[in-house]
Order: sequence, then structure tokens, then C-alpha cells
Amino acid sequence: MDDALKQTLTLGRGYFEKKQYADAEQHLTQVVEQNQSFADVYNMLGVIYHDQGQFARAQRAFEAALRINPAYTDAALNLAVIYNDMGKYREAKEVYQAAISRQRSSPNKMDPYVKGKIANMYADIANVFSSAGMLEEAVTEYRRALSLGPSFVDIKLKLADALRDLGDLDGALREFEELLSINPNYLPGRVHYGIALYSAGRKADAVKMWEDVLARSPGNKSAEMYIGLVRDIGKDTSGDGQVG
Repeated sequence: MDDALKQTLTLGRGYFEKKQYADAEQHLTQVVEQNQSFADVYNMLGVIYHDQGQFARAQRAFEAALRINPAYTDAALNLAVIYNDMGKYREAKEVYQAAISRQRSSPNKMDPYVKGKIANMYADIANVFSSAGMLEEAVTEYRRALSLGPSFVDIKLKLADALRDLGDLDGALREFEELLSINPNYLPGRVHYGIALYSAGRKADAVKMWEDVLARSPGNKSAEMYIGLVRDIGKDTSGDGQVG
């Protein structure tokens, strides 16, 4: 997920929690137009549509949430309420009983949405540690976050950066390699991978990585900046320039 979409999602969730549904709907709708993989976004939209009396749209939203995550108890119960409000009593009973049955059969199984939310909370704590220069503590919290959300490439990038700044270049490079195996098209990961490669003394590999970013995203400002900086450093006969 790119930074702009992540910010839109964060704003949408924030407005929803404050019950500012008009603003929440605007932001959450933008999210699903670009990414249809968030079950909780569809669930929140369903709640909003229900509040507006748009039962058919609410039904479709809750059903979409359950297609993404069939074990999403909140969405199932919300769908049961909608079915009941629409007079679909048999469907309401079936959905409700299925949701309760799943919950009883695996009471200790954490809902994926809850896992993601906790992972982001650990990442937020790690960000505070990192900004305070407490990198070892930050690494610990980033790893906790990734134990719950192993595919969260934005968190893995921050872990890799923290390891790089701690001087654990081998560890950082391993994290970047794993990151790109999860999402080869995550351009911030490629840009920062280049920085780690440069820090490890692998200048040619770093430039190659940034050139790959430009091939995928012509005009990418970060990649252009780092390539230009490396070239400028090469002209510096003192040889003590660094990429930060």
C-alpha cells in the first residue's frame, strides 16, 4: 500500500471511530476504489450504509467483507442484522448461527483484522522508539508487529532501515530481500534497499536497484536523487561523501 492510500485509510478509520460517517464514507470509498482487500473497510461502509437506511448497499458491503474474510465475526453479525431488517429472517438466522458456531469452535483464534490492528499498534510503538534513537527497542517492536502481520511490507521496510542504522547490514539486506519477495513492486522498498546496498559498499548494486526503480516508475524523485548523489560523490576526489 502506498503512503497516500495508507493515509486515506487511516483518516477513514479515524472518522468512523468518531462516528463522523460522511467524512468516513468519503475516505473509505476512495480506499476500495484502489484496493479491495480490506475486509474491515467494507464492514465500516456497511455500518455507514445501514445508518443511512441503505440496506441493499449495506448488505453488499458486509457480504464483500465476508468474501475477503469468512471468519469476520463482526461483519457476519452485521449482515445478520441487515437480513433481519430486510425481512430475510431465514438468511439472518443462518448467518448468525454460522458466526456463533465459528466463534465457539475456535475461541482462541484471533480475527485477522484484530491481528492487523495489533500489528500496527506495535509498529506505532516502534516508530516512537526509532524517532527517539532507541533502535534496538524499535527493532524488537517491529519484529512483534511482523509476527502478526508478516506481509506488511511497510513495517518490514522500517525494520530493515532500523537494522541498517544499527550497523547490522547483513540483517537489513535479508529483510529487504524478503520484502521484495513478498511484493516485488513495492517501490519504496527498492529505493531503501539501494541505500542499504550502498551502505554495505555495494555501489554498483545500489545504482542498479535505483535504475530498476526508474524503469518501473520513470521520474521517481527518490531514485533520481540517489543516483545523482552517487555520481556527485564519484566526482569528489576527497572520497568522503556518504548517502544518508
